[in-house]
Amino acid sequence: MRSKLFVPAARPDFFAKALMGEADAISFDLEDAVPADGKAAARVRLAEFLSADLARASDKTIIVRVNGIDTPHFAADVAALAEARVDLVNLPKCDTVADVQAAATAIGNVRLLATIETPRGLARAAEIAAHSAVAGLQVGLNDLFATLNIDRRCATNVHAALWAIRLGAGEAARFAIDGAWPDIADEAGFRAEAGLARSLGYLGKSCIHPKQVALANAIFGQDVATLARARRILAAADAAAAAGRGAFSLDGEMIDRPMIEQARRLLGEEDGR
Repeated sequence: MRSKLFVPAARPDFFAKALMGEADAISFDLEDAVPADGKAAARVRLAEFLSADLARASDKTIIVRVNGIDTPHFAADVAALAEARVDLVNLPKCDTVADVQAAATAIGNVRLLATIETPRGLARAAEIAAHSAVAGLQVGLNDLFATLNIDRRCATNVHAALWAIRLGAGEAARFAIDGAWPDIADEAGFRAEAGLARSLGYLGKSCIHPKQVALANAIFGQDVATLARARRILAAADAAAAAGRGAFSLDGEMIDRPMIEQARRLLGEEDGR
């Protein structure tokens, strides 16, 4: 999931176009992108689209961001989507394990992408990620920083939050995906933040405009040299194991179990694209 494109559920004219685009995942948004008086109509149109052949046949990961569990819209969202194609339900402002449990009970078998976008959620990121219904954590810096009057464009602040959320996800062996860069015109800012997330082991980045998708795919895609080295590491690991050695030297660098596992993950992610 190198790229995850948000699509407003209030804009059905965007639905099919998004599925035909280059994003690995499409996140249809029933929450922030839809005004209160338009939510009922939006959820009906979205459910119809996700129940039709085009969505059911798509190789994209289909995500729906529902309204928060503490809102009057959550139950209606879940009911409307009961028969639709949904791979992940994105739960916004996920603060506690109790939130996850309540959502999981209501939703059933579809796993959750829990957004960490409040101080309380950040403090409990590892606990939230550890719930069996959670597939991964999503970063929500815009809401998190705005509530605390934190500078959204300060790289030090961003690193601190991304680090904490990534460790929370990692402790539970869940994936983490970066949130959205709010300035569509600022390509350099998007690249810088995506590069930081990539360096911290994030799977990909959320996009709010189609032109950001190609950037995310390029930044989070594995380059040829990296993949070639991963294959060499695994080949050398097999040879070392046959000789009864767990650690070995490759190109002057000591290779041991963590690096071997990292190579396996890299190649597994590439095969799963």
